[in-house]
Amino acid sequence: MQEEKCNWFASWFDTPYYHILYKDRDYTEARAFMDNLTNYLNLPEEAKILDLACGKGRHSIYLNELGYDVTGADLSENSIEAASKYSNEKLHFKVHDMREPFDEKFDAIFNLFTSFGYFENDEDNFTTLKAIRDSLSEYGFAVIDFMNVEYVLKNLVAEQVKVVEGIEFHIKKHLKDGHIIKEINFEDKGKAYHYTEKVKALRLEDFEAMMEKAGIYLLDIFGDYKLHKFSKKESERLIMIFK
Repeated sequence: MQEEKCNWFASWFDTPYYHILYKDRDYTEARAFMDNLTNYLNLPEEAKILDLACGKGRHSIYLNELGYDVTGADLSENSIEAASKYSNEKLHFKVHDMREPFDEKFDAIFNLFTSFGYFENDEDNFTTLKAIRDSLSEYGFAVIDFMNVEYVLKNLVAEQVKVVEGIEFHIKKHLKDGHIIKEINFEDKGKAYHYTEKVKALRLEDFEAMMEKAGIYLLDIFGDYKLHKFSKKESERLIMIFK
């Protein structure tokens, strides 16, 4: 889809700077989360998992190490190119728009680390949910790991400076028109850059309404990567298990 290039995520996720800014993400915690999730879902050893919006595929790679047959999908061609170096018989990567269902069915679909709610149009978020539904096998489970909006807004740092690899990232965050906006400004090699991240501030009740409309059953809700109970005020994450 050529017109997608004008969307913030199509351009920002395809730059090396996105990966530089977020290089210090806690992958030990992420791996523990994968362990907790797969144990909780009690997935069979040969389960087929889709890692939807997989970025450079770190979680896909780890899930594959656990023995699963994993497909990592992302809109960013650069990310998929980087991830594909790790491909094997049971680990595949493909460029894919999350609004479109897959031809094959999966036993589990993971959409992790707030990789939902990017679209300008609310209908596109609903379309993505339906695509996840339609890509699940009869007994499959899906997981959306989203931010807990109440917690994020309560703890929002309006402005911060983060220096990574000698680059000074100036970051501003605010809520506008139902979206949490992150403005990112920096200079590198004498050139100024500006990127925006924009995520719809979806709360549990918004997801519940969309899921009901899509004929999806919400089975469980957790509030962090250790799978503790969800608390609207205190939980850092909103992790939803559905089928």
